[in-house]
Amino acid sequence: MLLREIAHARAGDKGNISNISVIAYDPQDYPRLENYLTAERVKAHFADIAAGEVQRFALPALGALNFVLHDALSGGVTRSLALDAHGKTLSSAILSLDIPDQDSPTVLAPTA
Repeated sequence: MLLREIAHARAGDKGNISNISVIAYDPQDYPRLENYLTAERVKAHFADIAAGEVQRFALPALGALNFVLHDALSGGVTRSLALDAHGKTLSSAILSLDIPDQDSPTVLAPTA
């Protein structure tokens, strides 16, 4: 299933950093977000865009994860010639990640 089926996203940018929040529509889906949306997975998803570190911050009370992508905006809005490659477009792109269905037995696997 695509991430967009269980979550929405918001994003912003500052300089060469993109900040993307992924928020579960239903709080019951938050553990799936925690299990499958790791910083490593998000970095791999944006491998052609984010040259720097990807940090993940958990916000369980909101049912959300926040990702900070460093060196992700080709130098930033004022330094880049890239059109429409900033902040908000990345929030749409993250929702195309594929995650296991709720019924998948791997969903029950503990995270490290």
